[in-house]
Amino acid sequence: MHGKTALIYSSDFGRYSYGTDHPFKVQRYQLAFELMQAYGLVALPGADVVESRPIEEDTLLTFHSPDYLARLREFSASDVPRADFRYGLGDVENPVFRGLYDWALRGTAGTVEAARLVTENGYAVAFNPAGGWHHAHRAKASGFSYLNDAVIAINWLIARGKRVVYLDIDAHHGDGVQEAYYDTDRVLTISIHESGIYFFPGTGFEHETGTAAGKGYSVNVPLLEHADDALFMKAFDEVAFPLIAVYNPDVLVTQLGADTFRTDPLTRLEITTHSYTYILRKLKALKIPWVAVGGGGYDNVNVARAWTIAWAVMNGVELPSRLPASFVKIIEEMGFPNKMLFDAMHWAEEDDRNRALDAVEKSIAAIRKTVFPLMLERHG
Repeated sequence: MHGKTALIYSSDFGRYSYGTDHPFKVQRYQLAFELMQAYGLVALPGADVVESRPIEEDTLLTFHSPDYLARLREFSASDVPRADFRYGLGDVENPVFRGLYDWALRGTAGTVEAARLVTENGYAVAFNPAGGWHHAHRAKASGFSYLNDAVIAINWLIARGKRVVYLDIDAHHGDGVQEAYYDTDRVLTISIHESGIYFFPGTGFEHETGTAAGKGYSVNVPLLEHADDALFMKAFDEVAFPLIAVYNPDVLVTQLGADTFRTDPLTRLEITTHSYTYILRKLKALKIPWVAVGGGGYDNVNVARAWTIAWAVMNGVELPSRLPASFVKIIEEMGFPNKMLFDAMHWAEEDDRNRALDAVEKSIAAIRKTVFPLMLERHG
């Protein structure tokens, strides 16, 4: 028995557009669902495909400011292009389009529904691919993110007395989530990401460990460009996994961005499905009620492969390596040459790898010196 699982999905996730030239393509949700269908993963015993329930604005106000939400709704209802840079709205990164608010609300509602399913309905795992908007701030859109679904869902969990670990394995630092919980011990945030030295959002360094009651509850492992599978697994095994085990949360919330992959057009890590799958399997083995959300990924087939692998792991299903012929036909027409679901383990070039290894070892040593003693003292 693997416990009941839920996939939050709606065809409405793919009915909007950030613009033809924008790197974020909402069509990736439908593509991921089609690959899951092709593998027979949407009709598994004990696995439900569900749509999210509507949520009230009061739920959003547990994090976002009223004036920001009002401006987001106003712009969303207009057919005329609008911009208000105080709120991060209307620039190239965060475009405004008709229906934006409703679309962002649907993805956020999916993550809140996932939290409800694992805490109230006995689901072991609930996965909302249309979540993962970890850059949204209280009163500002950022990094393609308008509503911070993870923070809103975590606040829903906290209000019900739950202690939460938030683990983010997207290539970008989960800055909006860290910011929300920087001074509390009710949430342990862990982010493994490409270093912000020259990379958006420019945060997520080892010294960012929280303040006040939250001291030691913000954990960051920045990876230099060209970090590969072995280094990604090292960061997870030596930092994230032991901290999750010591903190022993009631609920695990994970952001599963696929932009860490070496063929992603916006990032410079060299990670593949090998380490991504490894981490997912270790998370499942913890047997903690698990809320998973999507996140980044700017090669649509990488996203489809990653989230199909995630859903299979969540359901204890082993998949064949070759992509189903029906799916290959779909992506060939889109110009993607992929034929395989899984990648071989990848090693970066020696010089690049040595620099990345030296950096991650220094990061791990710093975290073990500053965070681990605090965590063991309070939870060991």
